[in-house]
Amino acid sequence: MAVRRDSSFRLLTPGTACMRKLRLNMSVASSPPPSAAPRKKRNWKPVLLKTVLVLFVLWLGFVAFMWHTMKQPPERFGQVMMHMPIPAVFLAAPFETMWLRARAGELRPGDAAPDFNLQTLDKTSRVALSSLNAKGPVVLVFGSYT
Repeated sequence: MAVRRDSSFRLLTPGTACMRKLRLNMSVASSPPPSAAPRKKRNWKPVLLKTVLVLFVLWLGFVAFMWHTMKQPPERFGQVMMHMPIPAVFLAAPFETMWLRARAGELRPGDAAPDFNLQTLDKTSRVALSSLNAKGPVVLVFGSYT
């Protein structure tokens, strides 16, 4: 049998009238008063919709930023990518598809090669495609001889 004392230090036992009154007061105190308005249940769908919408707009901004960066010269693209957490870029954006489309260029089969000007290997002079083309046909070979 549990024995407790109330605030006036009277001994209360489970069968006494004071104990029954105390239980009744405790049960009434735990239930909301009848005049109080019922608590509104918060609907989670609008919150979820707003969160998804904000995340989608942020993702679109990130993809647009990456697309713009991919269209820049390689030096500028490298500077931006140097500060980027690499797994985030490859997981958050369709990187390979964007890269292939951004760097595809405008040339089609049969188009003339754009003119370029490069330094020779011994770094004594420069060579331009237009000067080589004036001497005769030029074949550009991009590959490896290893």
